[in-house]
Amino acid sequence: MRIFSYNVNGIRAAISKGFLQWLEEYSPDVICLQEIKATQDQIPLMEIEMLGYHHYWFPAKKKGYSGVAILSKIKPDNVVYGMNNPLYDDEGRFLRADFGELSVVSVYHPSGTSGDERQDFKMNWLDFFHNYVNELRKERPQLVISGDYNICHEAIDIHDPIRNAKSSGFLPEERQWFTDFLNDGYTDSFRFLNKEPHHYSWWSYRANAKQNNKGWRIDYHILTDNLNERLTSASIMPEVNFSDHCPIIVEIN
Repeated sequence: MRIFSYNVNGIRAAISKGFLQWLEEYSPDVICLQEIKATQDQIPLMEIEMLGYHHYWFPAKKKGYSGVAILSKIKPDNVVYGMNNPLYDDEGRFLRADFGELSVVSVYHPSGTSGDERQDFKMNWLDFFHNYVNELRKERPQLVISGDYNICHEAIDIHDPIRNAKSSGFLPEERQWFTDFLNDGYTDSFRFLNKEPHHYSWWSYRANAKQNNKGWRIDYHILTDNLNERLTSASIMPEVNFSDHCPIIVEIN
């Protein structure tokens, strides 16, 4: 199963730039989308269906904001919208699809860049998310949790760790949360297979950051450890330019 994840920073904008043609060319089995910023009535669903995809959308209540989706060539056995917590579910941040014993999640972690209030919201979300996923594992032990985590875990994951040491997304407490989360039985699939630096999934639109590869790796396919032996590849597609993020791929037998 080839699973893609992509923060499209607006599905309608991405489609206008050629996203559907790209989707047809690469034809992932499953693609998790974040920051769709649209409701279903604003999306060309028939065109997506013509590409052979079942599609599930979980937009935020606030128009033009956040939201996640899962498109799948295989029809899921079950789809669960949200985490049964209105505080987070109203922002459209968590969507799960079950395929036999395997569950795939599209998740969009909050950003804390707009100020202290949202940073506090982010840290509270992280604690809730960690506990929720640990409980979910008891029912669904094989998880692929794909999406925009809005955190660079290690210095290797960011182009300038020294200057960004006090930036939201690379704060010590965020990085410690990520370490604690992984230590609870989860694997960063890309870093499990790739130890080299200079691999990023997000670049600022400012100062030619993409051209100079001054980026952050904040998008992940996180696996429960019991899937590690089935992990065959994990990669990033920086050449794809429909968003300020790029797609990431994981392949599981």
